[in-house]
Parts: sequence; C-alpha cells; structure tokens
Amino acid sequence: MELEIISKISDINPREWNEININFHPFTSHEFLSSLEDSKSVSPETGWQPQHLILKSNKKIVGALPNYIKNHSYGEYVFDHSWANAYERAGGRYYPKLISAIPFTPVNGPRFLYSKSFKEDVVKLICKALKQLTVDNKLSSCHINFLSDNCKETLKSSNWIERTGLQFHWENQGFKNFDDFLKLLKSQKRKMIKKERNYIINSNISVKKLSGEQITSSIWDKFYNFYLKTIEKKWGGAYLNRTFFQKISDKMGSKILLILALKDNEVIAGALNFIGKNHLYGRNWGTIIDIPFLHFELCYYQAIDFAIENNIKTVEAGAQGPHKIKRGYLAKPTYSYHYIPHKSFKDAIANFVKNEEKEVSEQINYVNTIGTPYLKK
Repeated sequence: MELEIISKISDINPREWNEININFHPFTSHEFLSSLEDSKSVSPETGWQPQHLILKSNKKIVGALPNYIKNHSYGEYVFDHSWANAYERAGGRYYPKLISAIPFTPVNGPRFLYSKSFKEDVVKLICKALKQLTVDNKLSSCHINFLSDNCKETLKSSNWIERTGLQFHWENQGFKNFDDFLKLLKSQKRKMIKKERNYIINSNISVKKLSGEQITSSIWDKFYNFYLKTIEKKWGGAYLNRTFFQKISDKMGSKILLILALKDNEVIAGALNFIGKNHLYGRNWGTIIDIPFLHFELCYYQAIDFAIENNIKTVEAGAQGPHKIKRGYLAKPTYSYHYIPHKSFKDAIANFVKNEEKEVSEQINYVNTIGTPYLKK
C-alpha cells in the first residue's frame, strides 16, 4: 500500500472518502471535514494545519485518517495544557504536535477509516506512519482523540498511552414517548423535568424542528447570531464562522436537525444537531434571551423527543455538563490515545493518566449507581 499526506481534503474525491467512512459517521464525512476547511474555520492560520493520511492499494483509497499539525490545544476537548506546561518548564517544546481529531467536535467516533477487507493493515500502517512523522519532524507527541471503534488494542500494544474521560449520554430503552421515559426516573427528577417543560409552555414558547432545505439562509443568519452571542458571553470567541454553517447546510443538510424556539412568532434560540445512523449529536446552541430552562428544553428534552420518535438509540449532547444527569443522561467513558517519544516525559504522562483513570472510573460508577436519576430495577 502507498501512503500519501494531503493538506486539503478537497484534493480527495468525496465519494472515495465516504466509501471508507463506514455507516457514514457525520463528523468523519467528507462533507463535514471539507466544510471546516473550505470555510477557513480550519486552516494553518487558525492553528489547524491539515495533514490527512491516505492509504491506497492499486490507486484506490482503502484507508484514511483525518489528521492535523497543531500549534495550540484549543478546540480539542481532551485537555493537555498541563502536559504542555510541564514539558516546556522542563526545557522542551510541546508545540507543534500531531493530532487526529475532529476540530471543535468532542464526539466519539471512528478516526481510522478503511475498507473492511483492509482494516488490520490500514490501522497498523497508519499507526506506524504517525509515530514516524512524530519522530522525523521532532514533534513532542501525537494524539488520537475520542476514538470509539475497535482499533484500541492495536494502539495499546504499540506503545500508545490510553487516556479515559467521560461524557453524559442518553440511551433510548425502546420508549414509546417522553412520558414512557419519565416513568423510569426517580420521583424528584420526574417532577423537576415536568416543571421545567411546563415553564417553557407557560412562557408562550413554541418549538420547531427543521432539516435539509427547510433551513433557509435567513434562518442560518439568526442561528449564527444566537451562537455568537452565547459563545462570546461564555468563552469570548467563536471557532466557527458563518460560512461553515452554510457549507454544512449545502453539503449535508439531510443530516442536520435544527431545533428552534419561538416567542411571539420570533425565533429567539436554536440548537444544532447532527443525525447519525443510531445517534443524535447535539453540537451548538445559542439564544438572544435568557429564559430559565430554555437550554434544557432545546438541547436535551427536544433531542430526547426526536430520538424516541425516530427510534434513535443514543443522544450525545456535547462534552460537558453534570447537570445532564438529573435529566436522564448517564456517564459514559471516552478514550483517547497518545504517543510520546520522550521516555521520561512519557513515563510521567503514563503515571498521570493511570491516576486520572482511577478517578474517572470511580466517578462513572458513582453516577450510574448511587447518583443515577433512574429508579432501581
């Protein structure tokens, strides 16, 4: 097999890329990744220099890995700022580094894309190539974030450090409707959710769910305004520009669910979701009016409604938020993998990750047992 490194995903035919994106995971699709690059949300200027790995057999693409050289750690959501500080205090240079991730998207999914018959060879060859690129370019490290597929043993057996994190996901247990879901919750949580949803109804707020061509350019303008106001209020700067949202709408509109809140016939808030094969992924939200419980209604309860109505198994509602637990979401582990050539630095990170993993496991166990919002079976 031949290895190529490309600096623009647009150099790859979309059909060829998507053929190895098994089950069409929305965030590893050519449509999503090219929208990031075409809009300049991802570029060397924003600190994300594409270095996608492509494997070909008889000139046909049989494997790939979305990959970037980074000169910072923003927009990744597997936090290694303390690693960078420690390495640089010791006289090293942590940046640039190599990372396989979906920019600004803390979502579990495949990173190694492959034709089924080439899976084992693709994973081994790309792992080897990543390590070689890291060493040859004198980079501090290489990272693979939010990996969900079954390539983990290959990585662990070839000197990669596994790091465990956690998120909060909602699981559809074959519910017929929202009330069916509420029946499984503890009384206090059930009453709280009903109170929050009734507050929204009594505030004369209505909800619309849009997808595909239903989402017009003017609606995207409104949503982007909500997104900017909310991002700037909380974090100070938006990663994604208006062009990005238009690109994903044009390229993959059928995979988008935009949930809007209206008051007095005016759109006041929106939540952007992506539709996978068995998952609904909540990504961005924003509002121009602070209304109690509106965030929970649009981002959590409406997502659950949609999942139940469409027999979707899982709702993943983003990276953060222990507040999701009270609303029926449970803790799930996430995994990232890290290759560090410098032995003493690697040993220090391995020790850090080992201690961290114990804390994360205890937290997951607590949330899903003692702290569960669900009635005991």
